[in-house]
Amino acid sequence: MRELPLAGEQRCPFGPPPEYAELRATGGVTRVACPTGLDAWLVTRYADVREVLGDPRRFSNRPGTAAHILAGYAGDGPGEGDFSRMDGAEHLRFRRHMAPEVSNMRRIAQLRPLVQRIVDARLDALAQTAPPVDLYASFARPVTTGVIAELLSVPEPDRPLFQHAAEALFAGASSADDVAAALKPLLEYLYGMVVTRRAEPGEDVLSRMIVRSDQTDRPFTDNELIAMSAGLLIAGYDTTASMIGHGVLALLQHPDELARLRERPELAAGAAEELVRYLGVGAGLLREVVADTEIAGQPVRAGDLVVVAIQSANRDEALYADGDRLDVGRAPGPHVGFGHGPHQCVGQQLARLELTAVLATLPRRVPSLRLAVPFDDIRFKTRTAVLGPVAVPVAWDEVLPALEDGL
Repeated sequence: MRELPLAGEQRCPFGPPPEYAELRATGGVTRVACPTGLDAWLVTRYADVREVLGDPRRFSNRPGTAAHILAGYAGDGPGEGDFSRMDGAEHLRFRRHMAPEVSNMRRIAQLRPLVQRIVDARLDALAQTAPPVDLYASFARPVTTGVIAELLSVPEPDRPLFQHAAEALFAGASSADDVAAALKPLLEYLYGMVVTRRAEPGEDVLSRMIVRSDQTDRPFTDNELIAMSAGLLIAGYDTTASMIGHGVLALLQHPDELARLRERPELAAGAAEELVRYLGVGAGLLREVVADTEIAGQPVRAGDLVVVAIQSANRDEALYADGDRLDVGRAPGPHVGFGHGPHQCVGQQLARLELTAVLATLPRRVPSLRLAVPFDDIRFKTRTAVLGPVAVPVAWDEVLPALEDGL
């Protein structure tokens, strides 16, 4: 049995470790030992990854996204409201309730001016700051924090609560106890929000979810509403922020592609899709085999764990012959950067909106953006569910003003 090749290492900062190409060529399904001591089947080919993610009758999401890298994972079942680890109708009940706020295209169109204002405001703040600065901490995180906090009407002084919770959840060294401790004050805060919004609903996402819930035959409990809100806050905070930091760093290392975006901001939506494909939002997803079956001819038994390698699938030669090349003009294709099947990212349209706004605005307003340190000095997250650099120190000569149309 081989060790699970870890994504996000310095030797392969923008893609899966080189071993994955060999694994795809030699069968695509391999028994591996995960960092926490769990054994699992590693699935590396695009078609096989889609098969596993798309068939909840054979492969359950019960273990959760990051159990294979989270120290202390005990395999317990989902708690009340832990919808990300549910399957079937129960998971769909939560997903359908959240989707109108973060997935509906009409809703996304309504949010576009808000996202653009936040992006421009953060660039205005950079213009008042002397470089170098960490683009991840000073731009990417404030953008994504600002968007999700505005949607839930979380006041500025209270936002560190979910920032700390997200950092603990996605830190590679965190144990299950560490995560629980970090989440406790956040969940207590959200409980107060639920009570307040039940009494006096506003126009925010949580208020609308409460009002819609009370109009159904099976209203959501306070704990279920808290869980949905926490999921939006935490996932919306770090996952997209990491993709922004990772994506800008990749573009800085591909200056011709960055120049294309600067000259043609209309490429931004396709570039966002390409960066998600090229980088992958996360290293891998975990599933549990529900019944004896097989993957690409490899027998697997009920109770076995399966790690699907998202980055590897998106670089599969069967999907793109030049999958290792970053091309911001590439026609969008069926990658699995946001997952696939019933558990694909419910907030992916909001993430696309944020990424597109950043990619259409940042290259134009900061044309001289550059790394402030040698690339080899950049450190990358390892043993964590969310990939990306720890920090992106940058410098610039001038930040140009925003245009009237926001671009």
